[in-house]
Amino acid sequence: MVQLLSGTQELFQVIDDINETNNLLLNSSNSSIVEELTYQAMLIRSEQGSSPIDITNATLVNRSANCADYVESYQSTVLDVNNSTIFNGDLTVSLVFDKCVFETNNIPNHDFNDGGQAFPNHVSTQDYRFEIIASPVHASQSTNISLNTDNAILLNGVKVDLLAAARFGVGDGKIGCNDINQAWRYDPMFAANGFTVDTHNAHSQPDGSYHYHGKPNALFNDEDTGSVSPLIGFAADGYPIFGSYFDDNGTIRKALSSYQVKNGARTNGNNNPGGTFDGTYRDDYQYVQDYGDLDECNGMTINGVYGYYVTDGYPYILACFKGTPDPTFNK
Repeated sequence: MVQLLSGTQELFQVIDDINETNNLLLNSSNSSIVEELTYQAMLIRSEQGSSPIDITNATLVNRSANCADYVESYQSTVLDVNNSTIFNGDLTVSLVFDKCVFETNNIPNHDFNDGGQAFPNHVSTQDYRFEIIASPVHASQSTNISLNTDNAILLNGVKVDLLAAARFGVGDGKIGCNDINQAWRYDPMFAANGFTVDTHNAHSQPDGSYHYHGKPNALFNDEDTGSVSPLIGFAADGYPIFGSYFDDNGTIRKALSSYQVKNGARTNGNNNPGGTFDGTYRDDYQYVQDYGDLDECNGMTINGVYGYYVTDGYPYILACFKGTPDPTFNK
């Protein structure tokens, strides 16, 4: 099996196909062969002393939207600050057919749980496998993010799960409600809601899964350095996720969301919270076309490449999928 500079893989049975005209990888029935060859290649690299790349506290720089350009093994050593516990991050990215496979223990490449209040749930290693299609395309209609699907995998091996399970009127407002059609779901990034997140806008789920609810501060430089931001990961539909800064016809600036807080007051009574729209709930926001740079999913196309962009405000990373989410992101 060979991998071209473009990231494309080819496999030929040269004994029977000396001219290499029949690429066996085009036949999905050969998937087990590809997986075995990938595994064997990893073993050979290990025997040859090839070590994973240490990305502890690394700031990303690559802007390539081709997931094949990130095929490698990565590791990190980080601290759970409030619990004074050392964790080792482990991420492997491989290419199988037309997909990049992210196998990760979901531990970040930076110290975590460093807020004024410790996470209510202890972080623990996970065993995740996410598949990213290498050439994503727009679906006939967008798909809203939901509680049933992880939103993205970032290049430090940590998933993005933007939604809070809590909603108004269910228990004390911190109890999960998995009915995504119910209105008035809290925005975990609204400070007054009191969700316990660390300085990276992340915390842990009840099963110990660390995940980002907002801007992943450690992965790219959020200061105005005059440079565009790198790619930081891939959404579940395969489209790239970039940091905040882009080149706007020669001016480097942050991408602006096209969502804004509604004017006026919420409905009161009948399980509605009342009060003034202020960003407490996701339903406090509305998409206004051309209000900012980004579309309803928080993405735009630059130089022919569609991608989602991290924004300072709602929806922070993405609000929906332009493509079709891969089933490996289903919880």
